[in-house]
Amino acid sequence: MIRPILKYGDDTLHSPARPVESITSDIDRLIDDMIETMYAAPGVGLAAPQVGVPLRICVIDLSVGRDPNGLIVLINPEIVKTEGSQKSEEGCLSLPTFREQVVRPLKVTVVARDAKGKQIEMAGDDLLARAFLHETDHLNGKLYISHISALKRDLIRRKVRKLQKAGEWE
Repeated sequence: MIRPILKYGDDTLHSPARPVESITSDIDRLIDDMIETMYAAPGVGLAAPQVGVPLRICVIDLSVGRDPNGLIVLINPEIVKTEGSQKSEEGCLSLPTFREQVVRPLKVTVVARDAKGKQIEMAGDDLLARAFLHETDHLNGKLYISHISALKRDLIRRKVRKLQKAGEWE
């Protein structure tokens, strides 16, 4: 089932998510819905808070569904190592139409549980490193704009308020 994606300003996006205690049929269904929602958007990643569920789950697929082995499911992910630096344009399904240059580590290692509950460790660089960081930020109640200048962040906030007043941001 495709779920609605919350937009910037919704309280769920700005609060840390709770750890998943056990993988139940409800968690399985949530993961399936998140995958379907991410592909429909389309996006390369989606965190549970973006669909209104404050749990530490995210899905990532840099191929946007084109590579059957490209899907990554992370439950209770934690970033354990970062290296280097990269600057690239970043966007977010919860902040549609906005994109900004964001500096992030070039290489990232994450530990998590997979969809079956097995402990995994994954390393990624470039776009995958960026996706790991972007999605774990969501799980910590942050959006990518927390990594840009206060001036640019304020400009985006003002544009969002203008869209809200016009009824174009819901």
